[in-house]
Amino acid sequence: MTKKICSVLSMVVFLGLLVIAGFLFVPKMLGYDEYAVLSGSMEPRIPVGAIVYDKNFAASEAREGAVVTYQLPAGTLVTHRIISVDKEEQTVVTQGDANNIADTAPVAWQQIVGVYAFHIPYLGYISIYAKTPLGIAVVCGVLIVLILLNFIPDILEEDKKKISDTE
Repeated sequence: MTKKICSVLSMVVFLGLLVIAGFLFVPKMLGYDEYAVLSGSMEPRIPVGAIVYDKNFAASEAREGAVVTYQLPAGTLVTHRIISVDKEEQTVVTQGDANNIADTAPVAWQQIVGVYAFHIPYLGYISIYAKTPLGIAVVCGVLIVLILLNFIPDILEEDKKKISDTE
């Protein structure tokens, strides 16, 4: 019975890890870039803690209503909606859906790193925290539990065998 319980738990943990890994790596292999959402400027459409997947930006995609990710001079990435386009200057004005005013500076097309394709809620939290010391410890802990779930039944069976042999 213990072997069956450990086997089921082990499979559930493994499948959970496989699904998370799939969401993190498959889109990347299909050419999408991913960015974790750290602020609520695009809520409710894109919630805090989501991962945004972007495809490469082309000038033809610089149109009102498109959601783009762009890089600020300090290196910070921002995902906001285009509210106006200046084709002559090759700039766009952006605004977060939850913000009342447009972003202060126009964004040059060269700053745009991608066009929003889709997002997955909550996955950004995993991506962000897995890179912290506590997150690394949790990942290691989950892997240890997975390994233990595979060996515990064998250890318990050996203990039962030893007890029955001594009787």
